[in-house]
Amino acid sequence: MSAEPTVATSPSLPLRLLRSPLGRIVAFFATMTALFFIAGRIYAGLGLPKGNLTFDQITPLIEALRLAPVVLAYWLLVRTIERRRLDELAARKAVPHVLLGIAGGAIVFSLVVGALWALGAYVVDGVNHDVHWLGPILAMGVGAGVGEEIVSRGVIFRIVEEGLGTWAALLLSAAVFGGLHIWNPHATTWSALSIALEAGLLFGLLFHVTRSLWVCMGAHAAWNVAQGPLYGIPVSGFEQKGLLAAHMQGPDWLTGGAFGAEASVVALALCSIATAGCLAIAVRRGSLVAPSWRRKRVATA
Repeated sequence: MSAEPTVATSPSLPLRLLRSPLGRIVAFFATMTALFFIAGRIYAGLGLPKGNLTFDQITPLIEALRLAPVVLAYWLLVRTIERRRLDELAARKAVPHVLLGIAGGAIVFSLVVGALWALGAYVVDGVNHDVHWLGPILAMGVGAGVGEEIVSRGVIFRIVEEGLGTWAALLLSAAVFGGLHIWNPHATTWSALSIALEAGLLFGLLFHVTRSLWVCMGAHAAWNVAQGPLYGIPVSGFEQKGLLAAHMQGPDWLTGGAFGAEASVVALALCSIATAGCLAIAVRRGSLVAPSWRRKRVATA
């Protein structure tokens, strides 16, 4: 006796809306907001310090409570709505990809500092022997690297690329990334634009060519830690005490002013070279994604 054929049923309209690019982005931010509320209750219940904390007040527990809502919201998005494996954060890739990103981020920012030093803009005055490493590494390294990369590249870039294509995803995610830094101390329109162009585009294309959030996290963390705790340069407007006691001299367009070297034309130029390299790899591979409606026309034809 033959079995009856299985008839595939199409998902309901609410489910289709939820799984659409816009629906997934909204679902992620809604879930993250709810989880931040829960984490806030736990934070208060543990009696942890409130308000804007200094770097020496930040502990692994505090940073874990800050990151947990972002990480858990992304895991829920991928596993329950997209219903796929978390390939961009696969455990087997963690160590090699993070180390690769750390090496790349440290090298690129060291090249920026080296160029500023050669131009007489970065001057080393001595060495600090009482640098607090843990807080800055937790906040600017792990916190910024993990949290900002999940939101900017894992959610915004990746999902927008599925719907609107690579170019739109690059522009939108870079604009959001730069806009998030407009509220930082000493921020200007130029500093936000610089962050968008040098980091937003670079990390977006880095994710595109590697499809690994680990690499982006490592590069982002290493850039921040090298900039602040190592070279003593303000990180996105936040003053730092680095291993090297140093100061900047020269016009703001060269030094980046009070915001730090990220607003320097030197950083913009060197990061643009790295961005062009990633773009060349994507073009050679033919991996740039067209908007969904163009892909549908090609598939139909």
